[in-house]
Amino acid sequence: MDTYSFLRELADSWVLLAMVIFYVGAIAWAFRPGSKGVHADIADIPFRNETLAEDTDGPRAVRGSKTAQNMPEAL
Repeated sequence: MDTYSFLRELADSWVLLAMVIFYVGAIAWAFRPGSKGVHADIADIPFRNETLAEDTDGPRAVRGSKTAQNMPEAL
């Protein structure tokens, strides 16, 4: 038996079985009963360092403010 035929039979049987077992295990791990808190914590990662905008005349000042009047117009 040449190498290609052996690897083809291996992939068609045992590797496919291993991939299915891995997939079912990953789904079971994600939906296990104790993981709700972990997933909620991970879902909040983008909002952890968020701060409220302060009322200052920064580079994004609104038109009509003193800072916005001194800034050049956008092209």
